[in-house]
Amino acid sequence: MKNSRWQQEQNAIKAVQVAFDISAEAQKVIKQEALSNNLNPPDQIRKILGLSYNKKPVRPRLTVTLKDEDFEVLAARYGLDPKDQAAIKEKVVEELVGFARKPR
Repeated sequence: MKNSRWQQEQNAIKAVQVAFDISAEAQKVIKQEALSNNLNPPDQIRKILGLSYNKKPVRPRLTVTLKDEDFEVLAARYGLDPKDQAAIKEKVVEELVGFARKPR
């Protein structure tokens, strides 16, 4: 088992991340297709190219980078202590879910 894991890590080290400059419209189509297929965009690209990919559904999560100043702004917005990042994150989740539920 250890050898198998070590081999996987060695293979991962050899992998190279490649970025493609394609039109915004093409990116949008690929991202929407990935979402429809419960894949992340890199796995969708691998699928399109006929490469192996992770077929497990992706964990439904969104990410954003927040700086200390962002937590201060959000804390003021929600009436919370800027140091209580867990409570701020909870309020952000509530706001994002509310946004997603609004009719477009």
